[in-house]
Amino acid sequence: MSQVKRFEDYCWHDNAIHAFRMVQGADGCTGDLVLDIDHIVEWLSPPENATAYHFRLAPALLTFHEVSDLVVSIDYGAHSLAFQPMAIHDIRREEVTYPNGYTSFAWTIELNIPMAGHMTFHASGFTQTVNSESVVSRMQSLSPSQRGSLLL
Repeated sequence: MSQVKRFEDYCWHDNAIHAFRMVQGADGCTGDLVLDIDHIVEWLSPPENATAYHFRLAPALLTFHEVSDLVVSIDYGAHSLAFQPMAIHDIRREEVTYPNGYTSFAWTIELNIPMAGHMTFHASGFTQTVNSESVVSRMQSLSPSQRGSLLL
């Protein structure tokens, strides 16, 4: 039985973002923002006599609905980073009520790779769909063979 999770039940810290896609909605004004991520399902304590965490990961699509006012700031050149997936530091949201009474959320996705990167937008909500069974890894992202053909 699938359990519906609330925003507060999720943690996306250090989740890798491999791709993102914008899907125009039927109204022509808003749409979906889809992030292809490696979701860290669980941080596993280091095994005995080890210092490094292991991670239970699953490829997933994190979709924000009725998105508007999207701003994306990603600058790999400023920090001379290797070409690697973006990584989420934190996702925050704040409820917004418009003069007509409509409510939505102002979202901020802060990135830690690249540093100071971010996405901001308004969206009514989100869904997350896990695309395969989770695997345990020493890395915080999955290899292409572990992810399969999930890229958007």
